[in-house]
Amino acid sequence: MPQRNDSAIWSGLFRISAESGQTLQAQIRQAIVAAILDRQIAASMPLPSCRILAEKLGVARGTVVLAFQQLVDQGFLVARERRGHFVNPDVLAMPAKPQQKTSDQASEIDWKARRQISASDMPRPAKLDNWIKSSYPFVYGQFDPALFPTAEWRECNRMALAVLEIRNWAADMVDRDDPLLIEQIQARLLPRRGIFANPDEIIVTLGAQNALYMLATLLMTKGTKVAMEDPGYPDARSIFRLAGADLHPTPVDEEGIVTSAIPSDAGFVFVTPSHHCPTMVPLSPERRQDLLARASRNNQIIIEDGYDSQLLDDAPQQALKSIDRSGRVIYVGSMSKTLAPGLRLGYIVASADLIAELRALRRFMLRHPPANNQRAVALFLSLGHHEALVRRLSTAFDERRKRLVQAIDAFLPDWRPTDSAGGTSLWLEGPRGTDSRGLAEAAASRSVIIEPGDRFFDRSDKPSRFMRLGFSSIALQHIEPGIRELATAAGRRPAAA
Repeated sequence: MPQRNDSAIWSGLFRISAESGQTLQAQIRQAIVAAILDRQIAASMPLPSCRILAEKLGVARGTVVLAFQQLVDQGFLVARERRGHFVNPDVLAMPAKPQQKTSDQASEIDWKARRQISASDMPRPAKLDNWIKSSYPFVYGQFDPALFPTAEWRECNRMALAVLEIRNWAADMVDRDDPLLIEQIQARLLPRRGIFANPDEIIVTLGAQNALYMLATLLMTKGTKVAMEDPGYPDARSIFRLAGADLHPTPVDEEGIVTSAIPSDAGFVFVTPSHHCPTMVPLSPERRQDLLARASRNNQIIIEDGYDSQLLDDAPQQALKSIDRSGRVIYVGSMSKTLAPGLRLGYIVASADLIAELRALRRFMLRHPPANNQRAVALFLSLGHHEALVRRLSTAFDERRKRLVQAIDAFLPDWRPTDSAGGTSLWLEGPRGTDSRGLAEAAASRSVIIEPGDRFFDRSDKPSRFMRLGFSSIALQHIEPGIRELATAAGRRPAAA
């Protein structure tokens, strides 16, 4: 925490002059008020003591005491016994004062003209800032605090903070990863998907999006043609476009991506074969074989995102990577849907020479993901906590999915769900003419959060009759009441129970 007597913090805030037409006390008050309204003093930062500030400014201590007392009376400061004076949090809760342009700012820099990529122009993610406060959060990619393994996670973090463990991870690993984590990914996570890899074929990333960004940076350039599912993963689409790639939207049906529609001149194919994003349908065995055959014939690279594949399915499918014999499949995995999305930990599995290049690239980006987190996750995996968590989540989510399908059938019979086993969301198609974005706004007013489906399509400029309902963060007993409220928002009259 900043110290009240740190002169470097306060030296620029108080500039008083005997030549000014105002009293010293007024100048002190003005300086403090300006600093508060400009958000230059945090609520947790104590102001200098009256004695220290008086000595610093060369004024009588009583002058500072009176200035502070008046600011307390006006509500700008609060006095806390034995701790000093602090900014009143109520003042900081008010809108900030607009910044006044100085003469030096008269000619602003045109950053838009200078930028080389247009990240801010890409579609924004769904706004879910306050999802946890809603009564019925049908949101995707978030966790249920009631299912989070708090005790086990704390145990692993305590173990990672032991003296000998700190010696293992505190040093700069440059471009390497925690060897225990690589070992656990190799032994515990990948075989579940039928993948068997050597340690030099695995790299740890800051989640799946970081993995895709590194792959796009390393392998794609302006004009690179990428075939991608439509509808498909919006952020992957944006990442590839930021790299300059030309995307070819490829349709999806009940068997997954339509492989016959993939252009032969595409250099890359991005797919989510375990559970398609967002419809959740798995890629059929016939399409898998055809996709691999076409990739080999047309010299294409397949980027496989193991989207929503961490949970246990009734009839699990092996990863596309597991049946690849040519080395053309790059597998991207993540632990976000099981452990926690805020952890931001994922991995890439590919040929050793590509992983070596990715390590070199990652070193210039961030060197390596935080080693203490890597060690904590490695311990979590090695102690069997993750496997126990996967079993618990799979059972809970399967029950929630079935309850959600039943509720939709009862209260939204005109909506057609794509019901595929496993995963953490449901994709629905509404009646023709439905505007799911308008429905989302109406539902939000009833404390129901849904995700409109238009953002998943390559062209999202028209109203969409699709929506996605996540069920990883909503309790089982809230699903039916939430769908009742959604049906009311949709203008339907809920049927009698």
